[in-house]
Amino acid sequence: MEEVFRALADPHRRTLLDALRDRDGQALGELDALLPGMTRFGVMKHLRVLADAGLLSTRRDGRRKLHFLNPVPIQLLADRWISRYAKPWTTGLADLKHTLEASAPMSSLKHVYEVFIRTTPEKLWAALVEPAITERYFHATRVASDWQPGSPLTYTNPDGSIAIDGHVVEADPPRRLVHDDFDGETKTYKGVERGWDPILSSLKTLLETGQPLEIAWPTPSEAEEAVEVAAM
Repeated sequence: MEEVFRALADPHRRTLLDALRDRDGQALGELDALLPGMTRFGVMKHLRVLADAGLLSTRRDGRRKLHFLNPVPIQLLADRWISRYAKPWTTGLADLKHTLEASAPMSSLKHVYEVFIRTTPEKLWAALVEPAITERYFHATRVASDWQPGSPLTYTNPDGSIAIDGHVVEADPPRRLVHDDFDGETKTYKGVERGWDPILSSLKTLLETGQPLEIAWPTPSEAEEAVEVAAM
C-alpha cells in the first residue's frame, strides 16, 4: 500500500494514469507526448514506479509495449477506509461535486453498466420482461410494457404506486432491450442512479442459483452515521 501512495503522490504519474483511464492500451511514444518537458527515460521511470505499485500492466503488441490501467489497488485503498454504509453517501457527494463543477449539460447524464451472467438469452429476456420474475429481484416491483419501441415502461410497487417509469427505445427479443427517460435528473434517473448495482447483482444471482440476492440495507441509525462520515 505504501508503494501505491508513493506512486500516486507524483502529479506526472497521475497524468499518465488519467491518460490511460481515458484511453487504455497506449504505447510509450503516446504517453511520452503527455510530459513534453521530460526525457523518455524519465517517463519510463514513472511508468516503472506505477507498474511496481500494481497500478498498470503491460503487454507486447509486436514491437510495441502497451500500457493498461489497473484500478484495483486504488479501489482497495477506498475499501479500507470507506464502509459499505458510507460508500453510497461518499459516492453521492463526489457525484454532486462533479455535476456542479462539470461544464457538460445535464442532458448528457447517463448510466452505463456491464454485467456477465451465466444463462441463455431467452432466460435473461424472460427475467427482464415478466413481472412475476422482476418482483423477485427488483425490490418487489412488477414490470409492465408491451415491449414495442415507444411504448411505456413501468415498475409498480406492491402498494400500486409507480416506482420507475420510462419508455422503450428499442426491443429485439431476446437480444436487446433499451429504455429511456434520462433527459437530465428525471425521476427515473434518480430512481436508478443508486439502485442498478444491487438489482443487477440480484438478477445475476437469481439466474445462476435460482435464488435472488438478499441485500442488507443500513438501518436509519447506520445511515445517519454514514452521513456524518461522508460529510467530514
